[in-house]
Amino acid sequence: MASLPLALAACEVAPKTSEQTGFRGSGGNQIYVSDETGMPDVPPPPYELPEDTGGPRASEVYENVQVLGDISADEFNYLMAAITEWVAPDEGCNYCHNPANMASDEIYTKIVARRMIQMNQNINQEYGDHVGQTGVTCYTCHAGNNIPENVWTLPEDGGHPSIAGDLNGQNNPVIGTGYSSLPEHAVARYLLNGDSLDGIRVQSASMHPTDNPVTTMDAESTYSLMVHMSQALGVNCTYCHNTQSFGDWSISGPVRSTAWYGLRMVANSNEEYVTPLTEWFPDNRLGPAGDPYKINCTTCHQGLRRPLGGAQMAQDYPALWNYRGSDGAIAPDMEPDEVETP
Repeated sequence: MASLPLALAACEVAPKTSEQTGFRGSGGNQIYVSDETGMPDVPPPPYELPEDTGGPRASEVYENVQVLGDISADEFNYLMAAITEWVAPDEGCNYCHNPANMASDEIYTKIVARRMIQMNQNINQEYGDHVGQTGVTCYTCHAGNNIPENVWTLPEDGGHPSIAGDLNGQNNPVIGTGYSSLPEHAVARYLLNGDSLDGIRVQSASMHPTDNPVTTMDAESTYSLMVHMSQALGVNCTYCHNTQSFGDWSISGPVRSTAWYGLRMVANSNEEYVTPLTEWFPDNRLGPAGDPYKINCTTCHQGLRRPLGGAQMAQDYPALWNYRGSDGAIAPDMEPDEVETP
């Protein structure tokens, strides 16, 4: 009895909510602290979106509008005001623009912002199986910061000429692996491009001996990614899986499918939108291997099951739902060595 207070001290005594995450009878339940529903505040729209009455398009009023030229000038101004609040609330418009020539691409952040708007549109239009009607905006990741707080870069080359001393990225606790001893490069292995997710499944489908060629090292990388996802959403394995059989889709919760699409969304965003910007970033915005900061599950979720608690702020910005392609040059009149930092 004397040790009971100590035992209870390890428990979180806040009210709990139990949520069914799988089919009835499958044991798919998630228990979380009810206070989690008290989600962070999200900024309201800068003002009421003016009705589009067919007035001048943004490309007719402003110069060098390459991504949002077909929306009304009023909606363009409305979205620019919101993006400023989401990404550069202290710096204002000058974070991306030369105030003496707003049309110029001479500041690199404008070039990056243009590409990130396209990434936003692509996610909202092409990955509805993951973001649903909630969608994403710049604020989902940036949350008022110039750089999102949760990003990653490729690990620095260890420079080991032989197997001796090469730890394969292990025993180097980083937040991306939940500060475990698992390989630190698992996120880089699986979330770098669309093909990188091949081979993520390591479990054999039959009894030993099997023809499964996966090694223990492969399994460690997959487990490392799973730890990352749990950490990113603030959940445990049963949020997506049924412990009766982790690999069986038929008894897994529906959120496992949502996660499946999410991994592909992240890999595609890094491959198509972030990595191609590498040469445009200044050195102080690159990692030790010379690559730009990339996104993972934590970038949006930030420890919550649903980013921003599921706030559907993207619904207030219709221009972020219509993808307009990415075939054009990132900055037709500029070269990477000509841009400046804000």
